Amino acid sequence: MPDHPLVPRPAEMSTAAPDGLVLTAATRIDAHHEARGTEAWLRTELGAATGFPLAPGDGQTAQIRLSVDPAAGLGAEGYRLIVDAAGALVVGHDAAGVFYGAQTLRQLLPAAAYRRAPAVGPVSWTLPSVHITDRPRFGWRGCMLDVGRHFLPKYDLLRFIDLLALHKLNVLHLHLTEDQGWRVEIKRYPRLTEVGAWRHESQVGAARPPVFDGRPHGGFYTQDDIREIVAYAAARHITVVPEIDIPGHSQAAIAAYPELGEGGPLDVGREWGVIENVLNVTDATLEFYRNVFDELLELFPSTYIHVGGDECPKTQWRASATAQARIREEGLGDEDGLQSWFIRHFDAYLAERGRRLVGWDEILEGGLASGATVMSWRGTEGGIAAAKAGHDVVMCPTATSYLDYRQSTSPDEPIPVGTLLTLEDVYAAEPVPEELAAAGAERVLGAQVNVWTEHMDSPRRVDYMVFPRLSAFAEVAWSPAGRDVAEFLPRLEGHLARLDALGVEYRPLDGPLPWQRRPGVAGRD
Repeated sequence: MPDHPLVPRPAEMSTAAPDGLVLTAATRIDAHHEARGTEAWLRTELGAATGFPLAPGDGQTAQIRLSVDPAAGLGAEGYRLIVDAAGALVVGHDAAGVFYGAQTLRQLLPAAAYRRAPAVGPVSWTLPSVHITDRPRFGWRGCMLDVGRHFLPKYDLLRFIDLLALHKLNVLHLHLTEDQGWRVEIKRYPRLTEVGAWRHESQVGAARPPVFDGRPHGGFYTQDDIREIVAYAAARHITVVPEIDIPGHSQAAIAAYPELGEGGPLDVGREWGVIENVLNVTDATLEFYRNVFDELLELFPSTYIHVGGDECPKTQWRASATAQARIREEGLGDEDGLQSWFIRHFDAYLAERGRRLVGWDEILEGGLASGATVMSWRGTEGGIAAAKAGHDVVMCPTATSYLDYRQSTSPDEPIPVGTLLTLEDVYAAEPVPEELAAAGAERVLGAQVNVWTEHMDSPRRVDYMVFPRLSAFAEVAWSPAGRDVAEFLPRLEGHLARLDALGVEYRPLDGPLPWQRRPGVAGRD
C-alpha cells in the first residue's frame, strides 16, 4: 500500500523530508479570515478524533496555518500544502481551495482521524513532510441523489454531504420530485407534501408483473430543513442544485392537485419505470409551477436549477384537445415541439431571475432552449450535439455513471438492476469525448454520477451501491487525465480504512459479500 493513499490523486506531490509535524495537545490552528470556516471544520473533525483542543493561534504560534492567496497561481479551487517539522501551511486560491487542502491534510493522518472520538487513549500522530500542489480538472464534480423514489432523512443526507466533501465533489444534484414522491415543502401548495410525499406501498425488485411490499413510504424536507441542508453543504463548498421534474415524472404532484394532469384523480405512484401520466399544458399549470419555482429560488441560491425534462411520454398529449390546440396556436408541429415549448417557458422564467436551466438530454428534442445546460445521460451523443451547438454540458452517461446499476454478474448481487458497472468501469470514464477534444471541450463543465433509488430503500443500501465506486469517480472528476487503475487500487485499499472509520457500509472489493460471510472466512470485518 502506498505511504500516502490520497484519493483523489493530487496533481503534484513530493516527499520533502523523513520527519514531519507531530500533533499534540499544544498544536494550534490559525486561519486567514476567508478560511475561518475551514478552520472551524478542521478543529471540529480533528479535535473529535484526537481529543486535542487545537486552539486558535496566531501567525507566530500556530503550527497549522490556512490562508487564501488568489495571486499564488493555483487556479480556481486549487491549493498548495506544505508540511515539515515546523508546521503545516495550506494556501488556497480561494476559500474552496483551502478546504480541499485541509481535506488532503486530514488524509495524511491515520484512518483513525475519521473517528468521532479517540479510539484508544492519547494519540500522537505525525503529518508527514510533503509538498503538494493540486487543482481540480473540472469545475462540476457532481453526484445526483434521488430522494423522490426513496426518501433519505435529513440526518442521513447531511452525512452523505460529508462523504461528497471527503471526495472533493462540489455539486449535490438533489432530485426532489418524482411520480412516487414530492420531497420539498411548498407553502403555497401544501397538498404537494400532505398528499404527494406519501405512497401506500412500493414496488420490490424489478420483476414483471410487479410485486409490492404493502408498506407505506414517504417523507419530505421542510423549508427550514432545506435551508439547513444548503448551508451545511455550502460550508463544505458544495452547491445544492435542486430538481423539480417537469413535464413528465410528475404523478405525485398530479395526485395532490389533479387539475395539473390530463386524466382523472390519481394516487401517488408506487411502481417504477416510465409512467404515462404527464402535466397538462394549460396556462394554469404553467402558473402553478412558476409559483413553485418562486419559492424554490428563495431556498436554493444555486445558479443552476434542474427541470428534468426526461422520459416524458406523449400519449396523453396526442389524445388531449388542450395539448393539440396549444400545438396549433404556437405553431409547434408536434408533441416533441410541445415539450420543447414547455421547457423554453421555464428557461425564460429562470433567465429573468438570473438563474440557468439545466435538464436531461431529452430537452434537445424539438429544439433546445437558448440558455439551457444539458446533462448527457443516454450516452454521450446528446452532450456532443449540445456542445457543438454552443451549449454547456455535464457528462453522466449510463454506461459509466449510474451507481444503481449492478456491480457484478454474481447471482448473489442484491437486486441486479441495469447493466454491469464495475469500479474499474467508473474509473475508466473520460468526461470529454474524442469528438470534442479538438473543439468544444471547453463546453464540458464536468461530470457527475447518478444515484437512482428505486432499489435503495435505506442509507445502508445507498452506502453499498455508491461506495467505493464514488471514490473512483472522484478521481475522474478531480485528478489530471492519464489515470492508471493498477496505481489507483492500492491507494483505494488505504482509503477504504477511512470509510471503515466513518462507518460507511461499502461493497467489498473482492471476497464474500457481507451476508455470505461465515466464521473463519476471510473478508472485511
